[in-house]
Amino acid sequence: MPLTDTAIRNAKPSPEGKDSKMSDGGGLYLLVKANGQKYWRMNYRYLGKQKTLAIGVYPIATLKHAREARDEAKRLLLEGIDPSLHRQQLRATNQTEARNTFEIVGREWFNKRKAQWTPEY
Repeated sequence: MPLTDTAIRNAKPSPEGKDSKMSDGGGLYLLVKANGQKYWRMNYRYLGKQKTLAIGVYPIATLKHAREARDEAKRLLLEGIDPSLHRQQLRATNQTEARNTFEIVGREWFNKRKAQWTPEY
């Protein structure tokens, strides 16, 4: 049975002090840690191996967001792409672009200004 926001808000850790899982379907579940923290996770298989994709922390990552992330991961799997690897590649690309941005702007500024500078400067 699909989860509801009310059920998620009221979710408590197991009485034994262990982590518990609440399934939403399609591999998506809410992991309720013993300390009360709630994490969205998705189990999937890629090349015959069981894997888990971390989606986010509830309530920052809402039920709607978690379901959209699950659907996107399933779309990637249909295309033969590992969702975890895809996310790592996106992060690496974003970090590279962020690093290059300041360098590029700095070099452009330097090249425009250097003609005005004298050797004594």
